[in-house]
Amino acid sequence: MRVIVTRPELAARRTARRLESLGHTALLLPLAEPVHDPLAVERSFGWPHATIAVTSAEAVRAMQLLGRALSPHLDTTLFSVGSATSNAAIDAGFRNVVTSDGGGRELGYAISDRFTTHGRPSAPLIYIAGEPRSSSFEERLAALGIRHLTVCGYRMKAVSHHRDHLHSLLVEGRVDAVLFYSRETAERFFSLPVFADNRQILERSIFLCLSPNIANAVPGEYANSTVVATTPNEDCLLDLL
Repeated sequence: MRVIVTRPELAARRTARRLESLGHTALLLPLAEPVHDPLAVERSFGWPHATIAVTSAEAVRAMQLLGRALSPHLDTTLFSVGSATSNAAIDAGFRNVVTSDGGGRELGYAISDRFTTHGRPSAPLIYIAGEPRSSSFEERLAALGIRHLTVCGYRMKAVSHHRDHLHSLLVEGRVDAVLFYSRETAERFFSLPVFADNRQILERSIFLCLSPNIANAVPGEYANSTVVATTPNEDCLLDLL
């Protein structure tokens, strides 16, 4: 299958290697790129806090940009969504990583369970977040009465592509499947100007989404061709191919 990968380029290249090992042809179309803010992360580490939470590997990369200044924080308990983000945290040197399957809501419950078992710390949790982001994790923390401070560690900046490149990739070549990892990326994809006069090229494509929230960004005309991963991780997403 010819599979469009819409992730940021660094992550997309890893996904491409996985797809090719499965016998697919990966076509990279990054529609956003991260702009990290390690200074904001460093300032936040000066606040009183007991634990750290991340919901994206990009947040871990923002911390890694601190270099040696990150070392004093590597024993802090870090809560993470999914194996990919947890592995990134472990590779960065964090020694106490607690992983939750699912999304932000599930991570909130996992943190609550951990605090119930081991005691709730007096200092708040620092959530190193991105922009844009879903509010589900912060809403769940608030509902569970878990004190937290949010810092924006990175922002996703839109990536533009020349119309000729888009035409070559999407119109001249067959599109069997498109992988969506964020709602914003799905919205950008369907807003690409190349589709204005070539909407029919997607009629035989399938759209594979990491979560229901992302799937809601797919236009209704493609509802029957949209599939959501059973669990929001890449393993389950690629199982849909």
